[in-house]
Amino acid sequence: MLKVFLSGALALTLAAPAFAAGDATPTAPKPVKECKNGKVWSEKKNRCTKPENASLTDDQLYDNVRALAHNERFNDAQSVLSAMSDQSEDRVLTYWGFTHRKLGDIALGMTFYEQAITQNPNNILARSYLGQAHVEAGNLAAARAELHEIRQRGGADTWAETSLAAALQSGVTFNY
Repeated sequence: MLKVFLSGALALTLAAPAFAAGDATPTAPKPVKECKNGKVWSEKKNRCTKPENASLTDDQLYDNVRALAHNERFNDAQSVLSAMSDQSEDRVLTYWGFTHRKLGDIALGMTFYEQAITQNPNNILARSYLGQAHVEAGNLAAARAELHEIRQRGGADTWAETSLAAALQSGVTFNY
């Protein structure tokens, strides 16, 4: 039995990097050209520039946020988030929550997750990150409630469900 558990845990650990940073599906973030100091690549300008000057769509900015978060560059991800046009959009709120939590302000992160879920109750990624915050805080009942909500809202077999279930089982949360 222990052998089965350990091999399952190893498979999850090895598969984890293939999952997306901030997506409910197991796909890697879209590759983006690497820039420093919170800047993003502008094809139009053919150089790294501040996100607000890059002439990028919100979807392109979001791809940059995901890639930066995946690389644990949370401050830079926040710089890009601030350039997104709709700060009340649930995916933006989710990443504000994620980056604040990973930077150590768990209470503010949870506030953003709750705003994202209020905006879109079916945001299973926000629910997964909120559940992982509960795991970190030792509130396993609240984490299990979020896992239940994810499953009830069609999130079975997604990265959101898998990562929260693994966090509940191991006590270790994901950095992306």
